[in-house]
Amino acid sequence: MNERRQAQRVNVNIPTRWEGARMMHEGTISSLSRNGCFLLTGGKVEAKELVRVEVQIPNEEPLIFWGEVVDEAFEIGFAVRFHPFDDDEHERLVRFVDQKLSEPGK
Repeated sequence: MNERRQAQRVNVNIPTRWEGARMMHEGTISSLSRNGCFLLTGGKVEAKELVRVEVQIPNEEPLIFWGEVVDEAFEIGFAVRFHPFDDDEHERLVRFVDQKLSEPGK
């Protein structure tokens, strides 16, 4: 796979719910950036499918994002690039990612 990431990712273990064209499912976000994430989950998606992702960051209200599936790993999960979203939600995401990046060992 070619490296397409435009923002630094952090490894996380965040429970999530996501909804695609065919189903609603639960999973875990294993990596997160200001622009997207990778979800470990069952369920079938297709490249370019629009999905709704709920990110439950600790001690805050969930963040809700719409994004496009940019890569799919059969029976493992998929990568999502977030679409532009509300400034407040984006600010909360940036703050969370930056905090994770500044933790020792990152």
